[in-house]
Order: sequence, then C-alpha cells, then structure tokens
Amino acid sequence: MANTIDVFWSFRSPYSYLVTPDLLRLREDYAVSVSLRPVLPIALRAKSTVFDAADKKRPRYIVMDSMRRAAFLGLPFVWPKPDPVVQDLETFEVPEDQPYIWRLSMLGVEAERQGKGIDFAYHVAALLWGGTKNWDKGDHLALAAERAGLNLSQMEGAFTHYDVKAEIEKNHRLLEQSGHWGVPTMVFKGEPFFGQDRIDTLRWRLDEAGLRRNPSE
Repeated sequence: MANTIDVFWSFRSPYSYLVTPDLLRLREDYAVSVSLRPVLPIALRAKSTVFDAADKKRPRYIVMDSMRRAAFLGLPFVWPKPDPVVQDLETFEVPEDQPYIWRLSMLGVEAERQGKGIDFAYHVAALLWGGTKNWDKGDHLALAAERAGLNLSQMEGAFTHYDVKAEIEKNHRLLEQSGHWGVPTMVFKGEPFFGQDRIDTLRWRLDEAGLRRNPSE
C-alpha cells in the first residue's frame, strides 16, 4: 500500500505500549498500512539523554506521567517484571548482555516480516505492561503471538535465515533520518509525529490527505 505509516517503537517504552490500541484503530479508520519498526530502548541507544544517576527527575517523571496517562486512557499499567532491559535502577548502568529486549525486538521484526507487526506489538505490550509476572516464562509469549495470528517457534526459527539484528540497526538509522530519536514516533510521508499524545495530530494529517475510510465520520 502506498500510504504507509512507519512506527518506531520499543518494547520497553511505556508510551509505545499506550499508543498500540490507537495504532490498531488507524488501520480500521484509514486506508493506510501501519508498519512496525522496532528499535532498542533509549537506555541502550542513548542512555545519557534520560538516565543520569546524579539527576533522576527524567525517569521519575516518565514513570509518573505514563501511569497517569494509562489511567486517563483506561489501560492497565504495571512496570514489566522482569524489566525488558537489564538495568541497575540506582546507577542506571546497563550490562552488555540484554537477553529480554533483544529477543522481543527480534520477534517484533519477524512479526512485521509476516505482516502482523502491530498486532504482535499490541498483544505483547499488553502482556508486559498489563501485570503478567514472569512474562518470559512458560507459554505467555507463545499465547501472545498466537493471539496476533503468529507462531512463536516458527518466528524464532526464522532468525537463522536473515540478519535480524541488522534490521533493528536499520530502524535506528531510519528513526534518526526521520528527524527524531524517541519512541513512539510515527512517520507519514516523511513527517514525524512523536509521542503517544500526537496520534490525534496524525489522524488530522490523514484526514487532510483524504484517507479516511468513511468520510462521513
């Protein structure tokens, strides 16, 4: 489809979680495709922009504001356990070994390759942020993938057929080229819309482009 919205999205971003229901509605309301472009969280891409052990107001505000925004939207909100990023929350240091976020991000890439990226992001984000403890254990992820119309084992088996980490690095470059660095960033016709609260502005732009499926709404 010519009219595509690229969504730069992170499995550790509370705002990415909060925007996923709206992304599903975009597909219903507009003649557009919505493409998931998973990126690593800011804690791994550019830690110093948010995480400073000497001044913790930024992460504190993000947690407070995202909890408030979730309540406003009527969505459950519990910080994932385990945290998708292994990080010392006192020093904010992150070790090199990051098994959770790489697995999730790689699965997001494969889900998009199978045409169900936003669906997978929606169901997995609901799993992580909805209060399911030990989301990485048992069949939690497999069931979330199934709800998105995917097979987890098949997805993970596909990793041997291409360089999935290179796809994530490509998404990092494309995010920078879009003119932004944060998530979620939605890009339509080269124009970035940053933040969960910019979805209405994006919808306005789509209306301007005449893409609403039911113009009478």
